[in-house]
Amino acid sequence: MNELARALEAILFSSNRPLRLRELQQSTDSGAREVQVALDELRDALAGRGLMLQRHGDQVQLVTRPEVAAYVRRALRPEVTGKLSPAAYETLAIVAYQQPVTKSRIEEIRGVNCDSVVANLELRNLVVEVGRGSGPGQPKLYGTTMRFLQVLGLGSLDELPEPGVNERTS
Repeated sequence: MNELARALEAILFSSNRPLRLRELQQSTDSGAREVQVALDELRDALAGRGLMLQRHGDQVQLVTRPEVAAYVRRALRPEVTGKLSPAAYETLAIVAYQQPVTKSRIEEIRGVNCDSVVANLELRNLVVEVGRGSGPGQPKLYGTTMRFLQVLGLGSLDELPEPGVNERTS
């Protein structure tokens, strides 16, 4: 692994939050292409190990692989946050596949008011305001977060299954 990839690994390992590509460029005095190549090299070097790179837009984070997360949870004993309701999962799926999406669009799809569900997802840091719509009142636009990827064990949104694919067999 080249020196830049090792430096990025150390920076991401030491960070307690996702870092933007721009931050990685600035901290290593490197160009965008160099950082991208080094991140690809780091991602490949982590294959089959306990850690993986997680990317969401221009944010990057080094995280525990989902298949070994139970061991980490047991070792660190984090506080229990509770399970999501079926309504929360429905809403989260809508946001994930339609982002950026307004609350009114979510309600149109679900057919019910979703104020409390969206507020709960925001509190859990699974969805966040990503901008404002251009319509009347400039409604909030919601999108998923890095925490969403962590909870689902995804490396990026590209790993979401295709909409409408039912994996159950009859």
